Amino acid sequence: MPYAHNGHCELYYDTFGHADDPTLLLVNGLGSQCINYHDDWCHLFADRGLRVVRFDNRDVGLSSKFDDADTGPHGAAYTLSDMAADGMVVLDAVGAHRAHVMGLSMGGMIVQTMAIEHPHRLLTMTSAMSNTGEPDFGGSTAAAQALLLAPPAHDREGAVQRWIAGLREWGSPEFADEARWRADAERAFDRCFHPTGPVRQYLAVMASGGSRAERLRHVQVPTLVIHGDCDTLIDISGGLRTAEVIPGARFEMIAGMGHDYPPQLWHRWVELVVGHIEANTPVTEPVAGPVNGPLTGPVTGPVNGSEVSE
Repeated sequence: MPYAHNGHCELYYDTFGHADDPTLLLVNGLGSQCINYHDDWCHLFADRGLRVVRFDNRDVGLSSKFDDADTGPHGAAYTLSDMAADGMVVLDAVGAHRAHVMGLSMGGMIVQTMAIEHPHRLLTMTSAMSNTGEPDFGGSTAAAQALLLAPPAHDREGAVQRWIAGLREWGSPEFADEARWRADAERAFDRCFHPTGPVRQYLAVMASGGSRAERLRHVQVPTLVIHGDCDTLIDISGGLRTAEVIPGARFEMIAGMGHDYPPQLWHRWVELVVGHIEANTPVTEPVAGPVNGPLTGPVTGPVNGSEVSE
């Protein structure tokens, strides 16, 4: 299995598409494994002329766990800056000096940190269903917050039920599908169940200095911000604020989308992201042609409790 290394931290990654195509690095949310970017979704991006790279953040999936790591004054073993640096070593491992990056929820916070701390490595950024870290923007409903912070499950069925409960609260209502949710939850559990990892990731967010707004005002990376109007885990005000503070950022609302990315919306995502990349790529030819053909296979949606795809 391919791994990148940031010091003693091993980061599992895999790729889709051709090695000589422009790289799109996909960054996951809280507790989310890289398989939450489902294979079929990754292939849609690859079919548009992008080499897709997805990876497990530290403390989840097949990447290193930090159960015995030293912690700082806030109880955190690492910060968003460390997680942003992880993404840079993944790019090094695949030989990409610069890349397009897309992050969802906590992944959006990570790619924003990349744009602040590693701007020379980024061609474009897409920050989705995320916020700036300011407490007045992108909050959760009481019900979503309670599910997010509830004690983790301890067995397979418990993890599945927590995943489903979360999607009932913050998923896209029009595309609710409990059979798909169960299949995705079981697949994630069987690949890796490590409930302490998402807790440390949450602490990393809390220990990372709060608001990124002032630093984001100086970002020059071309930025697309995506958010759904049915998101109860990170309210749409988080996305609107992100687009407001980043110079030249473009905001796109996806009507009916919650804090997940069901397969019915994949084409819209691909068109938005590829369009953003093409608009900011100084070439005469587009990245690739339009998306065609049927979709197959389930999507891995957000997980709550011990594993939350934010």
